[in-house]
Amino acid sequence: MNLRLYEPTNLLGQLHQDLSRIFDAPWSGLADLSTADTSWSPPVDIKEDNDHYYIKADVPGVDPKDIEVTLERGVLTISGSRQSESKEERNGYRRVERFHGRFTRAFALPDTADADKVDAKVKDGVLEVVINKKESSKPRRIAVRS
Repeated sequence: MNLRLYEPTNLLGQLHQDLSRIFDAPWSGLADLSTADTSWSPPVDIKEDNDHYYIKADVPGVDPKDIEVTLERGVLTISGSRQSESKEERNGYRRVERFHGRFTRAFALPDTADADKVDAKVKDGVLEVVINKKESSKPRRIAVRS
């Protein structure tokens, strides 16, 4: 038997996150296209500088061989799975709060992203995906003649 603590404030927090994601997506460089039909969803940070987009996803306990990063038609998809730990306790209760199972996160890349220059690595339970920007999208200085 799995016990879960019922906390109504978590439901409000999830609603707030979902609404924020809906209203913030059009203004961000990378729009989150994640679906809700997965077992769990790793939290993600997105950062941009002049040359790159960075996506960091917390995936503790996920074996790097169980993570798949794909890029197709301008959509970067991160998917994978975390296996559940099977422990048997006969006397007493057991509490499981860490999610397990499949996850999928998808992000629409802006036109400035270079689909041919994407790198992904996992270190200390954090997946970092680095996407280069196209040279043509980077700001350049134009000389002014007199």
